[in-house]
Amino acid sequence: MYVKEFEVRWSDLDANRHLANSAYTNFMSHARLSFLLEMGFSQNVMSEYNIGPVAFYEHTYYFKEVFPGKPIRVSVEVKGLSEDCMFFEFHHNFYDYKGRNLAHCEMMGAWIDLKARELTGLPEPLLKSFMDLEKSEDFRILTKADTRKHFKKPQNLEG
Repeated sequence: MYVKEFEVRWSDLDANRHLANSAYTNFMSHARLSFLLEMGFSQNVMSEYNIGPVAFYEHTYYFKEVFPGKPIRVSVEVKGLSEDCMFFEFHHNFYDYKGRNLAHCEMMGAWIDLKARELTGLPEPLLKSFMDLEKSEDFRILTKADTRKHFKKPQNLEG
């Protein structure tokens, strides 16, 4: 399991003086990108193949408040991948300095072709390295149904 440590800064707090919802999202995004970078998915590599990761949803469950003064650790686990690695599911856990679980997040995303502006599977040279990533104990191959389980249609304002 990949783990990244963070200092909780003053700017990460909300009006209740604990970690703001947006800070959880920022820490998870930073941890995911650090994980990908360490696995060889640098900005240069993604630029070479014109791809980038996009998030579809992040569902966060909060267990305990997080306050400044002690570092927190954010884990990244690969929970699921589609066969072409177009879709991915990561799980994150937030831990305090004693290892107590403070929050949990389930996120699903995909790779986008930055020129065509549409979802894409990973190119062959990257596919194997992504499939070889360390996976959670309950890892699964994602199906189309998995990618649609939280499907919502946009509802435009009439005007």
